Amino acid sequence: MKISSRGRYGLRFMIDLAVNAENRPVSVKEISERQDISVKYLENIIVQLVRAGLVKSARGATGGYMLADTSDKISVGAVLRAVEGSLSPVECVGNEGECPKISECYTAELWKRIKEAVESVVDSTTLADLIKGKEALAENPKGC
Repeated sequence: MKISSRGRYGLRFMIDLAVNAENRPVSVKEISERQDISVKYLENIIVQLVRAGLVKSARGATGGYMLADTSDKISVGAVLRAVEGSLSPVECVGNEGECPKISECYTAELWKRIKEAVESVVDSTTLADLIKGKEALAENPKGC
């Protein structure tokens, strides 16, 4: 399974909001400059995050975007699904009823276990976890 630039940039955007938008909305331009992502590309990702209820917007001169919930309540899985869609390694996982070869498929159980493992990791990791992990690494770069 490979996470596209949409998924990676979506996570970077959400982490940037978590770190920089404590009590005020942050503009797309600010985040674009900090993250080195084009405003246009970021706006496309933001639409999906707003639709998923992960981000809220504020209009006006001091408008911008904020997390819809606290960073400890937003999972990486929710962000990735909002911008990537399914996290399945193959299309047929999760759609077993639609696959005509499921009864004779030797790999179906493998794909299902991979999907469950990925979902377990991303659904149990929050934006706050990623931020804490980065801060811990910055405090102790050798990992000791």
